[in-house]
Amino acid sequence: MNLSRRDFLKATGLSGIGLAMASLGLDMPKVKAAAKEFKLKGAREFTSICHFCACGCGVIGYVKDDKLVQLEGAVDSPINRGALCSKGLGYGHIPNSKERAQKPLYRAPGSDHWEEISWEEAIDKAAHAMKNAREKGWKQTEEIDGKTYEVRRTDGLSFIGGSQINNEECYQNIKMARALGVVYIDNQTRVCHANTPPALGAAFGRGAMTNPWADIKNTHLIWIEGSNLAECHPMGLKNVMAAREKNGSKIVHVDTRFTRTSKIADDFFQVRPGTDIVFMGYIIHEMLESGKFNKEYVLQNTNGACLLRDDFKFDDGLFSGYDAEKKAYTNTETWGYALGADGKPQKANDLFAPNTVMSRLKEFYSRYTLEMVENITGMKAEDAKRAASIWIENDKPAIIMYALGMTQHTVGVQNIRCFTIMQLLKGNVGIPGAGIIAMRGQPNVQASTDFGIEFNMQPGYLVHPTHKTPTLEKWTEAFGTFRRKWYVNMTKAWFGEHATPENGYGFDYGAIRNGNHPDSIYAIFEDAWKGTMHALYLCGQNPQMTNANLTMVHDGLCKMDSLIVQDIFVNETAEFWNRPDDNPSEIQTEVIFLPACSYLEREGTITNSMRLIQWRMQGPKPVGDSKPDYIINDMLWKRIRELYKDSTEKKDEPIKYMSWNYSQENYIEDVMKEISGYNVATGELVNGIGELKDNGETASGMWIYAGYISREGNRTKRRGQEDPGDIGIFPQFGWVWPDNIHILYNRASCNLDGTPKDKEHPLVWWDAAAGKWTGYDVPDVGNRTAGPDTPDGQKPFRMNGEGIGRLFAATYKDKNPDGMTRDASSTPVDGPIPEFYEPVESPTHNALHTNELAQFNPCVKYPRVPEKQPLGTKDKFPYVLTSSGIAEHWCSGTVTRNIPWLNELVKEPFVEISEQLAKKLSIKEGDKVKVSSARGAVVVKAMVTKRAQPLTVNGEETHMVWMPYSWGFKGLAKGPSTNYLTIDALDPNTQEQEFKACLVNIVKA
Repeated sequence: MNLSRRDFLKATGLSGIGLAMASLGLDMPKVKAAAKEFKLKGAREFTSICHFCACGCGVIGYVKDDKLVQLEGAVDSPINRGALCSKGLGYGHIPNSKERAQKPLYRAPGSDHWEEISWEEAIDKAAHAMKNAREKGWKQTEEIDGKTYEVRRTDGLSFIGGSQINNEECYQNIKMARALGVVYIDNQTRVCHANTPPALGAAFGRGAMTNPWADIKNTHLIWIEGSNLAECHPMGLKNVMAAREKNGSKIVHVDTRFTRTSKIADDFFQVRPGTDIVFMGYIIHEMLESGKFNKEYVLQNTNGACLLRDDFKFDDGLFSGYDAEKKAYTNTETWGYALGADGKPQKANDLFAPNTVMSRLKEFYSRYTLEMVENITGMKAEDAKRAASIWIENDKPAIIMYALGMTQHTVGVQNIRCFTIMQLLKGNVGIPGAGIIAMRGQPNVQASTDFGIEFNMQPGYLVHPTHKTPTLEKWTEAFGTFRRKWYVNMTKAWFGEHATPENGYGFDYGAIRNGNHPDSIYAIFEDAWKGTMHALYLCGQNPQMTNANLTMVHDGLCKMDSLIVQDIFVNETAEFWNRPDDNPSEIQTEVIFLPACSYLEREGTITNSMRLIQWRMQGPKPVGDSKPDYIINDMLWKRIRELYKDSTEKKDEPIKYMSWNYSQENYIEDVMKEISGYNVATGELVNGIGELKDNGETASGMWIYAGYISREGNRTKRRGQEDPGDIGIFPQFGWVWPDNIHILYNRASCNLDGTPKDKEHPLVWWDAAAGKWTGYDVPDVGNRTAGPDTPDGQKPFRMNGEGIGRLFAATYKDKNPDGMTRDASSTPVDGPIPEFYEPVESPTHNALHTNELAQFNPCVKYPRVPEKQPLGTKDKFPYVLTSSGIAEHWCSGTVTRNIPWLNELVKEPFVEISEQLAKKLSIKEGDKVKVSSARGAVVVKAMVTKRAQPLTVNGEETHMVWMPYSWGFKGLAKGPSTNYLTIDALDPNTQEQEFKACLVNIVKA
């Protein structure tokens, strides 16, 4: 080949190396294959699951000489099919990162530096710190509402973390915490998707994503609201585009600003932050007025025809039963049904007969007019009308996809409840290509929630006992014999032979919460500042970055005795004492840092948004002296137990009796077997939930995972590619909880007689000849041999007490023949129907209510600590701030800001403002500006865009600004933290903060 230097440079300069080589006549696929073969020759291949958003993408890694040399997408994963986003690929840098913590570290009180210590010393210090805090804050009894209760708990020790560790490590953490009597326990779900389970659960019975990622291809309308899917869940978008390619599916995006997701959408609708309920309420109003909803589905599968009590009232923003002094609904009896003699809800033949759920909904949402939408949301009337028409006129399967844009509000639960009403009215639950896609944002935040790493829950979504349910009998009266079975299995797994009928199968070893005091991640730092919280154990989380109102976090940490941090990097929380402009000598908190290894360096299982549990193989060896979390947990717990070995006090019995018998050879699978369940007498594993007993004969650490390892083996390792029915289920790939049911509530896809409604696209059905339910998916029925003419065969939403979907979240307990509660349905604390309230910090008044008590959510208690939680007003802070993530960085940035090429893509934080606001403030692109709220101020550069247009709200021009939040004072890329500005006002159902709407001011710096 004759080639001049000039020709070579011309080719490579214009087209890049790859195209240049092709232009020289080289066969590029062969060149690439040869290069890869050379690079990977002699390497060991392993598979794992990505560390970032909860899509659960499969990855393949290659290890040579104990080093990771390649990371790529797994082509056999039904979720990502070989693709990875920038973050997923970027993680390949982490196992070889020089920034990784490789030795245990200790920061003495008042010190300005770390010192390296041995693992033995680190574990000993951590165990003693936790013991000291436990003892310092111990409460054996407590007087609550004038009565003394035995509570058996500590208020001096707290746990945070779980969303970035594996399932089995989550289980270890919850066992440690509960044995120690800890009730202040939380994980990342509190600040992201805490509002999802109670919202979906109040309607459907379970609080999880209803359909699998690969099923999205079957939809015809994709409604994305409160999510920048393209940046935050890129492989979710991959499945959306598959639907468009297959069906020509229409994509609608509703958000506060135009994003990369808006760009691929067919229609984009902008709303003011915090006003989605008005927009969706209008759509519900139009559906009910026009009659364009699925009447057959509503009659068969929902409580639409159920009669409500006559004394249920709603007046100027308040439901009946409100106590203004307590800022709570203290009497919710009026929210119930009109019950028949059998204790069941009475039903009318006509959906709109007086006092039916449907007639009450129609009356309630009649206030949500087109004029109200325009005045409150700022959306133009013609746009709102067009959006409603798109939804209402579609008569094919539709999905709703959402993320933190819906959850992070003081009305977050009710935001999502609107989605459930829209989908139940359309008959879009329990069928392919439909449902609600709740997109979780951390790799294992679904499982850390499943495992009850929350103050208010136990594993498997069992409510944690409070002073109102202090015994197993009273707990059963409140939540039912149906759920008692799972509680007994859990405590039997925990306490073994010590769990007996006399102590409620171990129930009496557990702590009792004060039901009047939320013990969330926010209370941890507030109570530390008050002097009652003494130590925090933190695993894989960075609250000095991810909480709202970071000043409260920092000041709380400063007053603790001890902080134990377990992570792969020394993050902002671990080094809070070294924050710029602080004086370390004034901070007397000791810090013990335990270096954990990355996800690629350990094995275990992980659960993604669609409830799919997959196996992670170990790739490279841990870096330096770092260790897998499960090994650290094991060392820590054994040392704590050793400290209590000679105790004869009753309060220490849970520590001594808690099961912890895992072999070093098969550690993870031994933990899995305890979680999944077994026969106590024989040790034989169960194959599923149906084999669990309620009398102590079986034990299961978390009932919803029963069968994920079984007599058939470790099902999470399966990688089968078969997809019967071509639905996107892949039943032999991994394991989905519960019982490998991929499309939840799939009984609703059938007629009353058990035949498929859509005969061209059947999902499950009753096989009369075989006498059982069968199908392409596992049928979501309690008893698969109970025919469609039996009570058990007629419950499309069997996890609700009523057995049907709940448009109106009534208070209801289903009774056994003996009068004991069988099951209890869940009702949000702020109302049975979603109602609009303004954000706590708002630029306007609530146009729906004149009542001052109902300007923002009347159940919100804020400020809780007035000295640390100031409120901003429009006169000083005229602009609305909303914040979220971006494609190139993730959450606190602990990982992504330590990946050089991601920092090159986006190196610093900024504030995005409209062209109109920039002109008003004389700000140009790239100018440094000071963004301030009532809680703090940061200086960043301005990005001037067309993405968020000013809106006219109640007759006034209103501006919104936007900021990413992934920067702090640690890592390779540093920058001011947006969360010094945000407000820690909390949704009363869950204590999740209002990240998406607070007031700020902007001036040139």
